[in-house]
Amino acid sequence: MLPKEAKENENNEPENESGEIESPTGLEEELAAEKQKAAEYLTNWQRAQADFINYKRRTEEERAEFNSYANANLVLAILPVLDDLERALEAIPAKYKKNDWVEGVRLVAHKFKTILEGQGVKPIKAMGEAFDPNYHEALRQDKGKEGMVVEEYQKGYLLHDKLIRPARVVVGNGEADTKEEE
Repeated sequence: MLPKEAKENENNEPENESGEIESPTGLEEELAAEKQKAAEYLTNWQRAQADFINYKRRTEEERAEFNSYANANLVLAILPVLDDLERALEAIPAKYKKNDWVEGVRLVAHKFKTILEGQGVKPIKAMGEAFDPNYHEALRQDKGKEGMVVEEYQKGYLLHDKLIRPARVVVGNGEADTKEEE
């Protein structure tokens, strides 16, 4: 196939617009150049297609991650209510622990924890564990085994293995915990 501007003369030789006869090597060079352009276009198209596929995959991953952590603010707002409920249950005097209403409150607290666990919320185990700054917030040091959590002020929680609230703890300073006897 000849370029648009090429014409053929009486001897069926290709001519350009100025009437000069084009050599076959010139056509071969043009053909090679066009083939190279076509190969570049194909490569660029393939690269663009791969970029688009990667973009789609990345946005799907981001959307899934956003959905799994979208409730983090809601969970953070609800956790103090759970803390208060647990403190209230711990503070019930012994003479009231057998009452039906206390058992009802215990069931509500259990249901609350179960719902949070169903959403991927897990408490961080702190008491007796080695202090880990990734999961624990040290409030002070006190007598006890060095580097170990000896008291927990506030529970910490993870949401799908991501820290949403660190446990607020007291860390042992290595001094022996001696109890005074009177």
